[in-house]
Amino acid sequence: MVAWRLPPFSPVDRLLELTYRAEQSHFWFRGFRQYMQPALARATAGVADPRILDCGCGTGSNLEMLRPYGRAVGFDLTGIGPAFARDHGHRVAQASIAQIPFASGSFDLVTSFDVFQCLPDPVERDAISEIARVLKPGGWLLLHVAALEVLHGRHSVLSAEVRRYTPERLRMITERGGFRIERLTFDHASLLPIMLPVRMWHRWAANDGKVEAGEAEITVPAAPINAALTALVSLEALALRAINMPIGSSLMCLAQKAG
Repeated sequence: MVAWRLPPFSPVDRLLELTYRAEQSHFWFRGFRQYMQPALARATAGVADPRILDCGCGTGSNLEMLRPYGRAVGFDLTGIGPAFARDHGHRVAQASIAQIPFASGSFDLVTSFDVFQCLPDPVERDAISEIARVLKPGGWLLLHVAALEVLHGRHSVLSAEVRRYTPERLRMITERGGFRIERLTFDHASLLPIMLPVRMWHRWAANDGKVEAGEAEITVPAAPINAALTALVSLEALALRAINMPIGSSLMCLAQKAG
């Protein structure tokens, strides 16, 4: 198993500070929460008092999203993330996803939102194995990851992305971990026409081909723009209840552990 640690103050710490300011009102996060709701309802349906673990819980905002579905706890590799979360009354540990600090077979649902794209390859493999270990037989995994390398840009550098996923890679690592995939779909498709030219410009304008970190995309836009884009992702959330998206800036995977 690979030991994985961040530097004392990493770009991810800065990202978490910015995320903490934005995630309640930013249109991207509003859409994300709406996209996840049907999968969370599916994974906890019929389970009495579900136990939920959020891997890489960041500032703890996603624990608020999980709270209506069961008893949710989390952990994060950073120091700043758990500090934010504890300030808001959440039970959060500081730990690595490669060494999850919970007993085997402890949880009905494990989630990991926009973490896997930051994991080095050996840690990615360990993470899936560890998630499978802490899930009960028949338990559920809900993953959300960044998609499509063509969308690599300044935000990708800020968040220390190692890769952006294709459906094929996400399917491969999930099934290799012993899971049966129930749903695999792109999301944030409605934002792709906006994101693609911006990210392409980031690469075109890079000095010596090296894209620099940028914070603009994690900043809440002016209220009219934020409201319009919130309406756009909300419409997509309604569509996602009925169909899978053929393309988008992120991927969502809901899978069940054997047994």
